Amino acid sequence: MKSKNKYLTWLLPFRCIAFFLIFIIGASFVNKKVDEISNWWSVIASIVNIITILILVILTKKQGSNYRELINYKKGETTVKQVISMTFTILLIGMTGMYLAGYVCYGVIPYAAPMMIAPIPLWLAIINIVVLPISTAFAEDGLYLGCGVNQIKNKYAAIVIPALLFALQHSFIPTLFDLKYMIYRFLSFLPLTIILCMNYHKKRDPVPIMVGHAIIDVATAVQILATSMIPGLYETMCNM
Repeated sequence: MKSKNKYLTWLLPFRCIAFFLIFIIGASFVNKKVDEISNWWSVIASIVNIITILILVILTKKQGSNYRELINYKKGETTVKQVISMTFTILLIGMTGMYLAGYVCYGVIPYAAPMMIAPIPLWLAIINIVVLPISTAFAEDGLYLGCGVNQIKNKYAAIVIPALLFALQHSFIPTLFDLKYMIYRFLSFLPLTIILCMNYHKKRDPVPIMVGHAIIDVATAVQILATSMIPGLYETMCNM
């Protein structure tokens, strides 16, 4: 891994700002309230993911490096056992964090924000089965692990700062003017982002994290596909 570049750490708040602005401007453009376009979050996320990846690729290239070096990818060093172990860890911590946050904020277990599986046009839902999980893993892990954990010298700051911003971005996906919802989203992901940043700081292996991360988003994308494909399913699930 090449020497640290403090300049890259300034990219960490990028996604928080990008999601906030896109939802605000997008709602204004179609003359709707932000909560009325919340079902488009997965499409917007894929777009922001692609933009994030392009920024990371361009900036690392300008510095004489590349995306692989940014995330410290080393071919052939990851075992299947490591990938499976991290995938189960991500699923367990992710679900636990979401349910505990739901209880703290809404007094309900299990609780899941209903707009996260709201239907979208079917053709977009089909495309996003592939695009959302893959682009999210490369964008989020490239940004928060590569530009965060790998670039900050202080051991504790290298874990805490990226983990906080990693979790905080979810408060704006989708953006709603609802403080309880924003706290819920932040708390849902904070345990997981801390574990991911700690694991990466220790092992510097992005592959297990990226694979597990992608699998979580596949599950979400499948639910969106189901509600987009089957009329009335979304309303049924919201009333359960």
